[in-house]
Amino acid sequence: MRKTVLSVDSVNCRRAHGKGIHNYMEETLRVGVITSTHGVRGEVKVFPTTDDPERFKTLKKVLLDTGKELLPMEIQQVRFFKNMVILKFKGFDNINDIEIYKGKDLLITRDQAVKLGPDENFIVDLIGLSVVSDEGEDLGTLTDVLLTGANDVYEVTMPHGKKLLLPAIRQCILNVDLDEGKVLVHVLDGLMDL
Repeated sequence: MRKTVLSVDSVNCRRAHGKGIHNYMEETLRVGVITSTHGVRGEVKVFPTTDDPERFKTLKKVLLDTGKELLPMEIQQVRFFKNMVILKFKGFDNINDIEIYKGKDLLITRDQAVKLGPDENFIVDLIGLSVVSDEGEDLGTLTDVLLTGANDVYEVTMPHGKKLLLPAIRQCILNVDLDEGKVLVHVLDGLMDL
């Protein structure tokens, strides 16, 4: 089974690639989103967008995407509450300092990313790749990765606008070549009929 590693959500990937622009999204990976403040001492609740929220324990710095710039933020304290990560940043000591960043992304640089295993890719690297069948047919562009639990599903937008859903399993996804910008696939019987 192929594994796709979270770090940047597909909405941001589509935004970055859909405009045909090369920006920091390709060199940074999203690990979380600030959802709200926590208490009055400058802590924030972060929804993790990484496969392993425990990785926040080892992160020393993140980049806060304000929408206009990337602010380096030094992590002072990490706690966990239910499905959220509670972070305290150095220099932010009250609720007023930090609440303006609600809804903002926390990013890391590629050198801070987890090491990928064989057949693992970051979602941001897959979005925008051309998808070609093992029969040589250009199927379209990989536009989303759906995380279903059992296995990931690659959404391909075909030239006529129809969506093709391909399970990320070895029988279907034959090769991912990031350098060439292509995904070679075998379309299983019945998938084109859906």
